Amino acid sequence: MIRRWWRAYRGLRLGTRLALGLGVLSLVVFAVVGTALTAYMRDYLERQLADQMKLVQVVQSKDAAEHGTVRRKPYYGWYTAVYDVSGGTADLRTPAEVPADSRALTALAQTMARSDEDLTRTVRIDGHGPYLLRACEVEPGVVLVSAAPMGDVEDTVEQLITVQVVAFGLALLALVVFGRRMLRRGLKPLSDMASTAHGIASHDLSESAARLPLRVGGRDGGREVAELRTAFNTMLEHIDDSLAVRAEAEQRLRRFVADASHELRTPLMSVRGYADLFQYAAANEPGERERHLARLRAEAARMGVLLDDLLLLARLDTAEVEAPLRWEEADLTELVRQAADAFRAGHPEHPLTVTAGPAVVKLRMDPQRIRQVLDNLLTNAAVHTPAGTKVSVTVSAADDRVTVAVADTGPGVPAADRERIFDRFYRVDKARSRDRGGSGLGLSVAGSLVRAHGGTISLGGEPGTTVFTVALPAAAR
Repeated sequence: MIRRWWRAYRGLRLGTRLALGLGVLSLVVFAVVGTALTAYMRDYLERQLADQMKLVQVVQSKDAAEHGTVRRKPYYGWYTAVYDVSGGTADLRTPAEVPADSRALTALAQTMARSDEDLTRTVRIDGHGPYLLRACEVEPGVVLVSAAPMGDVEDTVEQLITVQVVAFGLALLALVVFGRRMLRRGLKPLSDMASTAHGIASHDLSESAARLPLRVGGRDGGREVAELRTAFNTMLEHIDDSLAVRAEAEQRLRRFVADASHELRTPLMSVRGYADLFQYAAANEPGERERHLARLRAEAARMGVLLDDLLLLARLDTAEVEAPLRWEEADLTELVRQAADAFRAGHPEHPLTVTAGPAVVKLRMDPQRIRQVLDNLLTNAAVHTPAGTKVSVTVSAADDRVTVAVADTGPGVPAADRERIFDRFYRVDKARSRDRGGSGLGLSVAGSLVRAHGGTISLGGEPGTTVFTVALPAAAR
């Protein structure tokens, strides 16, 4: 039964449980206060009655000392008896006003014979109810015992208890009813949060651009509820940001897979076409066969470069334990000169100037990968600018950074394309052929390699110029 009640209690709403708990606590407080008040009132009335009996016994003691017994009639319902206690027993003097069952009066008289102070007792006399007994010494060997009914005291205490029960009951009922209403109003912000949470749970989060339009508003509830509301809304903002990042990542992944498939499809179709030519006619023309083999090797090399770049990017993204970098001390200025010589040999139509600050710039790096970064940036300048465009490379060193700036005086990068210039497979000129424009991975590979070295790469320049700036840490890693 108790377990069933406990389960039913735990199934109630928080406001109802708090109201019931407040009611139980108030009931305990009311019970303690009522008990203390009742006990105090009973004690007060008994003291008042005892004081009244003491005054009455002053007069009765004089009457008993003069006549041997009390001749004056006591109050209605009161009893008075005089006992001789000199012989060790209590002998009642007659005539006396005593109840039929006077054993309590006799026992008190015997006790008074051995006491030096007046005695008071509360007893229940058969057939008469509760009585307050008081005994005092009239003279040596003579004891006066008076008995006053406590019916009025009991009635007063019962009335007080009745008034307390009714008043406390009404107060408890009002406290539970109005307390529950106030608690429900105070807990309304929490209910609103619960409704918001249910709305979020019913929201479709599988959409790629899923956002949470729900927020918790209001100002009621106090500081604690306001802090909870702020934390709740902050959590929703964090979820929104996470969903946006996930949607963007999914979109980039889809675009990456589509671009990678498209880039690989072209050389594969070329390989398949040349293979078909070998099957049907290539054996009859040796010169034609050599030309087709050269094209096959070129397409295979192109696929190999593309796959190598994709593998390198994947390894850099996953931060493998064995990073694809071979660290050693190398001269950055020398690497720039080597890249410049290769660029002049491969692109004589683009005049190149090199401005090197320090003669030697020693860094801890992977020389092959940094050379790849320089080649990609220079090739990008040659591919995306017309013949005759000037290209320059500038090396400078500071206390903690070494920078390499690759600039050209070509048409520049449009503002709309600057944010995505380092994305994989992204091309500024969508109509440029892949034979001339590349796969769109050069800048992405360069950015990933620079970041793997702990550096940064950025795009600058005004309209009509393009400047790629690579900054590497000067401190040895």
